[in-house]
Amino acid sequence: MTKKKKDKTKLRREQELRAKKQEKLRFLAEMDPKKMMLYPLVVFIVALIVLAVHFPPLGIDLKGGVVVTAYGVSANPDQLEKWLSEQLGVQINVESFKSVEGVTGIRVYAPSGTDPLKIIELLKERYPDAKYTHSEVQPTFGELARKQGIKAITFAFIAMAVVVFLFFRNPVSSLAIIFSAFSDMVIAVAAMGIFRIQLTTATIAALLMLIGYTVDSNILLTTKLTKRKEDTIEEAYLSAVSTGFTMSTTTLGALFMLWLISTSPTIDNIAIVLIFGLLADFMNTWVFNAGVLRWYLAKRGVKA
Repeated sequence: MTKKKKDKTKLRREQELRAKKQEKLRFLAEMDPKKMMLYPLVVFIVALIVLAVHFPPLGIDLKGGVVVTAYGVSANPDQLEKWLSEQLGVQINVESFKSVEGVTGIRVYAPSGTDPLKIIELLKERYPDAKYTHSEVQPTFGELARKQGIKAITFAFIAMAVVVFLFFRNPVSSLAIIFSAFSDMVIAVAAMGIFRIQLTTATIAALLMLIGYTVDSNILLTTKLTKRKEDTIEEAYLSAVSTGFTMSTTTLGALFMLWLISTSPTIDNIAIVLIFGLLADFMNTWVFNAGVLRWYLAKRGVKA
């Protein structure tokens, strides 16, 4: 078979796969635009309620506190957490870890003002051969880190909004993109609250990364629909959603593998927060934003 025929065969197979993928996603293109806008809004409101009831706990680096690390310890974190809390009379959090070199250990997180030497003394009763280190973050430094994190997210949103408005020069599509990004973050933080994942400088960084990824998928959709080359909005949407789902699923696969093989709690938290946000982005980009754009274009008399 000549190279030309091979290229034609490869192209035909790619087109067939693309057509099959679009056919599976056609139900999205056939949804009523008002329903596409309604369902994500309901989820967004539920996420706000969850945040009001179960806001994620602040990490040591944002509220201050004591961290004691014990190397060479294998323990049940829940049981040890309960025992230490009873002994010290304060709420203690314990997490286990395993380093790249295979060294196991635990980290004990205690409120600011707790004596780290007292924690080490209690742990030595159970694990006399372990090696211990401790550190402390003062509440003032935690408050400073918290304010800096809020500033970073605020400025990132403002910068993103300005760029989006300058690029599209259309308030409807621009506001839809901004809302989608905001909703992704709210849903991700609400999921953190449900699963009691701490809000730390690392997870704030993950939320900032989420803004960039959300804008990418929304710009892809908005550009496809408003500056489309296809004959109809439905064809343009199916082309965009096919590409977008491929992008999102590959990213989710990579993040899931990172979470699965990681031995660092910090990397685990970054990965899981991004997974929460990207799952929310499926809905906010390809359902909510698509519904807004389809409704807006229909109002302008553009053929569906």
